[in-house]
Amino acid sequence: MYRFSLNRLGTTHGRGDLAGGVTAAVVALPLALAFGVASGAGPVAGLYGAICVGLFAALFGGTATQISGPTGPMTIVSATLFTQFGDSPATAFTVVMLAGGFQILFGLLRIGRYVNLMPYPVISGFMTGIGVILIIMQLDPLLGYPGPSDVGNALSVFPDYLLHPKWGAVAVGLLAVVICFRTPARIGRIIPAPLLALLTGSVCAFFVSDVSVLGEIPAALPALQVPTIEFDRLNDMITTALVLAALGSIDSLLTSLVADNATATFHDSDKELVGQGMGNLAAGLLGGIPGAGATIRTLTNIKAGGMTPLSGVIHSLALLLVVLGFGPVVAYVPHAALAGVLLKVGFDVIDWRFLRRVYRAPRSDFLLMGVVLLLTVFVDVVTAVGVGIVFASLAFVKEAAEVQVESIRAIDDPEHAEFFNLEETAVLRECKGQALVLHLSGLMSFGAANEMARKFVHLARSDVLIIDLLDVPRVDTSAGLALEELIQRALNSDQEVIVVGLNYSVARLLSRLGSLDLVKETHRFPTRLEGLQAAARLVAAATS
Repeated sequence: MYRFSLNRLGTTHGRGDLAGGVTAAVVALPLALAFGVASGAGPVAGLYGAICVGLFAALFGGTATQISGPTGPMTIVSATLFTQFGDSPATAFTVVMLAGGFQILFGLLRIGRYVNLMPYPVISGFMTGIGVILIIMQLDPLLGYPGPSDVGNALSVFPDYLLHPKWGAVAVGLLAVVICFRTPARIGRIIPAPLLALLTGSVCAFFVSDVSVLGEIPAALPALQVPTIEFDRLNDMITTALVLAALGSIDSLLTSLVADNATATFHDSDKELVGQGMGNLAAGLLGGIPGAGATIRTLTNIKAGGMTPLSGVIHSLALLLVVLGFGPVVAYVPHAALAGVLLKVGFDVIDWRFLRRVYRAPRSDFLLMGVVLLLTVFVDVVTAVGVGIVFASLAFVKEAAEVQVESIRAIDDPEHAEFFNLEETAVLRECKGQALVLHLSGLMSFGAANEMARKFVHLARSDVLIIDLLDVPRVDTSAGLALEELIQRALNSDQEVIVVGLNYSVARLLSRLGSLDLVKETHRFPTRLEGLQAAARLVAAATS
């Protein structure tokens, strides 16, 4: 049973954690503002999302060096959320709280381990799709116009905006893009490129017309959001919350794997989900947008010396100080500069590593990635991931079934019994072709059940059928019923049936199904040699 536990915050690595936390906060500040604006909830919501999720994920999570906060994938779904429930912000933040509750439930049910089973083309497709959405959604603000509500809206108004751009905003936005892409590494180590882009854009906004800025940022703690349930929209609330919870869990645990690789450590998936859930629950209560583990901020923390959860706590406290003390400064950040920063984020989210290898990848992987990408952009993330997992699972089952069917060997000639020892071969020779050994190997599952049954129909006629399960560690119900059909077909043809090599797992399933009752107890043997000797006796008796 899972137990809630608070991470121990020691000072053994205090200096490294302080440097990592502060550096991560500097990187997180412009991104939190940008994600807050892109979500439709406002820059303050982005900041409090970063503070709450970052703090609670560090205190209760399962990845020591992870920095959490608003991310590209979560922001895209958040934008849909705040558009869908735009008439009732309290309801929208209640959905964020529900998402946090679902994540806590995922952790308690120990679902975290299953995220690692997601096929890479599916992950690549939805991450690339999120990157494409982020880029498309920033084109309108880059031209000086309000941010769109969705991709369809962005694409429909873009041609008109492109013909009538606000050149001041375009100049500031393009300058931010150039700074984000072209800042030398030695400068980026002193001041992160996104922060430099916002500072430069804010200065330019004083001298350029047609540039809208964030406006007043409240320098006070936010009011608590009272949970509000609209029963006529409860189904939509739960569905959206599940989407956020699932996406946040995937996003966080993928970042946890990155952190493991960078630090040679191992995270606790279920504990991480609980911490992320508590962070999103707190974010909803304080009017923040939902978040997840953030790869760039996590790696920044690690590179700057962060080694324990204390770095995540320091990151959140540093952002809180910015909100309470520097709100008037943040108010002058231009929307176009934020759009430029998010264009770089969208570019980085795209899985270029897979795209560069796409011509080498199997065609099925390329098609799967493409389907998930298109569904992510034009439908929604959960549909994309769900369809991707189903297609990938069916493809895997088909391939596994083909391997399982190919492993079935029907042997009645001693000269073709390569894996028999000398004694077994000699006994099979005594059967004079009247004993057929059906050798199965590997896990036998539902995918191969129909093909097994079809292959059994064409087996050669013999007096004795020996079903060799020595190399079968497990069968499922479908394969078990296929074996039962084979046994029954042999018995109906007046064949003697011998089963050898039953292990406990296989015997238990076949007994539960009643399939094993068809085989006499005297015809069940632990070894192949004993089964062959029994078959030789039966053949000899039938001949005499």
